[in-house]
Amino acid sequence: MNRNELLKKVRKIEIKTKGLSQNIFAGEYHSAFKGRGMTFSEVREYQYGDDVRDIDWNVTARYGKPYVKVYEEERELTVMLMVDVSGSKDFGAVGMSKREMMAEIAATLAFSAIQNNDKVGVLFFSDKIEKFIPPKKGRKHILLVIRELLDFEASSPGTDINHALEYLTSALKKRCTTFLVSDFIDDGDYYKALSIANHKHDLIAVQVYDKRETQMPNVGLVKMLDAETGAQRWVNTSSRRVRQAYDRWWYERQQAMQSIVQRCNVDLASVATDEDYVKALMALFKNRG
Repeated sequence: MNRNELLKKVRKIEIKTKGLSQNIFAGEYHSAFKGRGMTFSEVREYQYGDDVRDIDWNVTARYGKPYVKVYEEERELTVMLMVDVSGSKDFGAVGMSKREMMAEIAATLAFSAIQNNDKVGVLFFSDKIEKFIPPKKGRKHILLVIRELLDFEASSPGTDINHALEYLTSALKKRCTTFLVSDFIDDGDYYKALSIANHKHDLIAVQVYDKRETQMPNVGLVKMLDAETGAQRWVNTSSRRVRQAYDRWWYERQQAMQSIVQRCNVDLASVATDEDYVKALMALFKNRG
């Protein structure tokens, strides 16, 4: 798109997502993420109802009675948006494209963070790190982020979530809240990297998918293109066996992804491109709040 079209689209998304973050997400975001980052403040004597996990055993042993650690909420969080920009993002058969949906979700999260005085950064990835925008504050920075979300073109079509997570873990030393926004079409094993990243940071997974990806329609003989590998092949979608094999492939992929996320104790929101992502994010926030 040309510069004028891009600016118009940036402004349109700013108005929509800023309004959502102000009127709908503000309180939910704060309760879901503020207080997740805690810094040690002091110790005091144990009181009925205190979490036993907060007991400071060294101080307890020294004074002969239980003491607990007291934490205070970090006033400022760092929010990272890990956005999948691989070839499959451009698919869109039902509703908007995955690219557009990812951009709106990321922009809404960014505005929610900024309104809570948090820093926001972005990591674009394919099967390599495409671009890293360091966390900053302010409207000017957010508009830069939105422009990149709408207009960024990856140099590689593949997907490597494992590599992106390893980069996040090594690049950001301070604990941050990270949203991994992807369609999760990745044949690699990212369990270990996801587990390590979530241990160091507060990681949330947001899956964006197109419903046409979940089931193959019966439309006869069709030439199909894999957007990430460039491979092309003719597929007879009239064959029930072919359609059932595809349906099984999608189901097993989803089950594998959900299993990895659950085992790593990562919160997950899945939203289709023709669905209201507001409801999905609200449910996610309320579940964490």
